[in-house]
Order: sequence, then structure tokens, then C-alpha cells
Amino acid sequence: MPHRYPPEGTLLHIGGTQVHAVTRGAGPDLILLHGAGGNSRDFTFDLMGRLTSGFRVTAFDRPGHGHTDTLHPNGESPFEQAMVLEAAAVRLGLGRTVLVGHSFGGAVALAWALGNPTRVAAVVSLAGAAMPWPGGLGPYYTIASSRIGGALLIPLISAFAPGILARRTIETIFAPDPVPDGYIDHIGIALSLRPESLRANTRQVNGLKPHIRRMAARYDTLKMPIEILHGTADVIVPIQIHARPFAAQIPQASLTELPGIGHMPHHARPEAALEAIHRAATRAGLH
Repeated sequence: MPHRYPPEGTLLHIGGTQVHAVTRGAGPDLILLHGAGGNSRDFTFDLMGRLTSGFRVTAFDRPGHGHTDTLHPNGESPFEQAMVLEAAAVRLGLGRTVLVGHSFGGAVALAWALGNPTRVAAVVSLAGAAMPWPGGLGPYYTIASSRIGGALLIPLISAFAPGILARRTIETIFAPDPVPDGYIDHIGIALSLRPESLRANTRQVNGLKPHIRRMAARYDTLKMPIEILHGTADVIVPIQIHARPFAAQIPQASLTELPGIGHMPHHARPEAALEAIHRAATRAGLH
């Protein structure tokens, strides 16, 4: 149940919106942005603890996820999410920061950098969504993100999706890499299966492509260092569609490919994630 997974950090109120932020450590500021359907616990499970000796690390629940409210019922764009999280970062007293985004969080990090370039020292993309993709996302997202699907299908999924199905979904997200011991219990599946979280996630993901297309047209304005870490076996955000063309478009982007690694590189290869983050901070003059 959701009450088994209380906030691990601070609840802020930004213009009437509750935003959950977990801040630990000391040093230059670093912000962690989780992927679709997740929450800040994806980072508090392991990666955050590896970073706190060198950074003041803040992991946010993105709008509609974890303990952060939705902004509206239409699927928040990466820019809308970045705006409210930037306001929360200012409220927390965070300075010029390294943004680390995983999957959908990578798109939010890029939107944040486009909208607030003087506040973003560097960007680290962990299997991040960065470029428009061919085709659609399939019937589930189309139906579940609609008004009728949100009203009828989402409550059924929330009420009747068994734990074993949720676990298999997480295993699929990690594939071909194993799910770390203890991860499923820590992440709080119940938080992601709440109707309001399912609706927010499906609508955000279903509406992402046009926002990505508009963002890609502005990538040449980005001047900060960008580090990209992406597995070659990622079938959720494929490297050949996202990381490789994105890196080819941005002169200051550095792509590290992880052969045989899937969609969760910060869990499958945490040492590579640490190296990319420290490179970004050094390139930005923070270390």
C-alpha cells in the first residue's frame, strides 16, 4: 500500500503544488530526475548514496509521481515539469547544478537546460529520451491516456494488477540486466500503481513526442557540457534512435556506450554512471 512508502525527504509547496525532494550530502549541487512510472526511490536505492561524498544531491519526484502532485490532468510537458522543479530548487537554495536524468527524466533535464541555461552547469543523460522516434507507442498509451481510458481502464489496472505482473514489468525494464536484490521492495510499486500516478504517467509519455520534436530543434542553443550514458541493448529508449543522433548533433556532448547493457545503466553499471557524473562536473568547473 502507498502508506508503506512515506516521503523520504521534504514536502515543498510551490504555487499550490506539493513537490517532494530528498536532499543528502555536501558539495556542488546535483539533481536526479527519475524515469517514467518511477519516483525518487529509484535513486535513493543506490546511486544517491554513491554521490553524497562529493555532491549535495537532490532527488525529486517528478509531477504526478511519488509524492509530487500533478500540475494538470492533460499530461505535463518536460518544460512544465522543469519549471516547477526549478522553482522548488530555488526554494531549497540550490545553486548552479548538474542535472542527471534517466529515461523520461533525461527529457526533463534537457528542457530544464533549454529553459534555464544559466542555472544548469551540465547535463548527464542516463538512457535519456532525446530525439523524436518513428511510429507511435502502441494502443495501451493511446487508450489509457484518453479521457475514457483514464476513467475506466486505469482504475481497473490499479485495483487488479497483481504484484507478480508489476514485478515482471520491472524485470522487462531492466532486461537483459538483473533487477538488484531489494530494489522492488524499495521502489514502492504501490506508489506507481495509484490511479492518479498511472494517469499522469500514461499521459506524459503519450504526449512526449511533439515536445521532444520541438526541443530537438533548439538543441544547438545548448552550450553546457553534456555526458550521455546509454546501453546498446536498451530496447525501451533505443540508443540508435536517441543517444547516437543526439550526440552527433551536439558538439559538446560525449557519448559512452555500454555494450550489452539495457535501460537501467545506473543500476547495471553504477561505476560508469559515477564516472559520467564526475566528468560532467569537472567539465563544468565544479570539481
